[in-house]
Amino acid sequence: MGAYIAITPIVSKIFCSSTHAVLMVRRRPPAVNGGGFVVTDQEQRIVFSVDGCGIIGASGQLIVRDGDGNAILFIHKKEGVVQALSVNNWWRGYLTDYGEPSKLVFSLQDPKPVLCMKGDVRVIIEPNGKKRQWDYEVTGSYVQRSCAIKSRAGHVVAQIGVKGMMASKDFYQVVVQPGYDQAFVVGIIAILDNMHGESTRC
Repeated sequence: MGAYIAITPIVSKIFCSSTHAVLMVRRRPPAVNGGGFVVTDQEQRIVFSVDGCGIIGASGQLIVRDGDGNAILFIHKKEGVVQALSVNNWWRGYLTDYGEPSKLVFSLQDPKPVLCMKGDVRVIIEPNGKKRQWDYEVTGSYVQRSCAIKSRAGHVVAQIGVKGMMASKDFYQVVVQPGYDQAFVVGIIAILDNMHGESTRC
């Protein structure tokens, strides 16, 4: 018998696998397809796609779709006076119901640079109650395509890197460990992409 794999669904258990998943992310040209990116598996089947400003027409909003093109996750950046005065930028990820945001499933904290120093990007799984402790963090450099999503316990959830002859910042690999939610990982990557002014930004 094989080892038991704990499933950790955040978007849905259907996006969790008992084996590690190797995903390839290919950025779409803004001038041709409105930007965003497409995620394929090892058989080159489209398993996720992300729409950003070029398609949605609004900044600070992202939509993660499954392989059939159905919206599964709506993500937006908090705005307003309170947000402007905060030391962190906050992003919210919602499940979608008939294409509309429904249930909040995670919040991402992106610290604003203070005295040229940048804090850690951390994620809180919702509903969090009064605990307000982070559950996941992003370590390394997304811009260099050398980073990881890790749990609070230090376990690697997903590793982002460039591998192979065709690899580049426009075409890179994401390895998601067994049991973790691949749609959630893609949602985090979508936010990282937007934060750094890449394919999901106008």
